[in-house]
Amino acid sequence: MEQAIKKYDTELYKEFLNGDKEAFNEIIERYRKKLIYFILRYVKNLDVAEDISQDTFVYMLVNKKDYNFKYTLKTYIYTIAKSKAIDYINKHKKEVLLDEKYFYELESETEIDQDLIKEENRREILQSIKFLKIEYQTIIYLKEFEGFKYKEISIILNKTLSQVKITLYRAKRSLKKIMKKEGFIC
Repeated sequence: MEQAIKKYDTELYKEFLNGDKEAFNEIIERYRKKLIYFILRYVKNLDVAEDISQDTFVYMLVNKKDYNFKYTLKTYIYTIAKSKAIDYINKHKKEVLLDEKYFYELESETEIDQDLIKEENRREILQSIKFLKIEYQTIIYLKEFEGFKYKEISIILNKTLSQVKITLYRAKRSLKKIMKKEGFIC
C-alpha cells in the first residue's frame, strides 16, 4: 500500500509539473495537517506553523523543477518544512510555549495510525512526548506517527543513518523514563 501511495504522489507531482493545478491542491490537502503538526514541534506556535507550511508549499510551487524524483514526495516536503522552521527559529530566537488548547485541537485533527498506538495510550504518549527535547520529539514523530523509514528520516534531519538510529533509541528510552515518572507505565 505504501508503494502505491508513493507512486501516486509521484504521478500527482508529474501532473502538477505538466500544469495541472488540481494535482498540486491534492498534494497540499494530503500533507497540510500533518506538516503543520510536524512544524509545530519546532516553532511551538500554531499560527507560525501554519504560515511555515504555506511557505513550504509556495516554495514548491515557485521551485517546482527542483524536486528530485529519487526521494519520496513526502520526504521532500518535510525536508523543506524543517529547513523553513529552523530558519524561522534562527530569526526569532524567542521560545514561545505551546498553547495546550491548540495542541489538543491539532492532535484530534491529526490522523494517527491506530496500528501503532492504541487509543487508550495515545493521549498519555502525546502528553509525555511534550517533555522530551525537540530533537527527540521530532524523531519519534517522524518514525512512529508519520511512518518514515530510517533513511528518509536521515534525509529530513540531515543526519547519518547511525545517528538517526541512536537518536531514536535515546528518544524512546527518555520517553519511557518520562512515562514511568508520570505513572503511565510501571
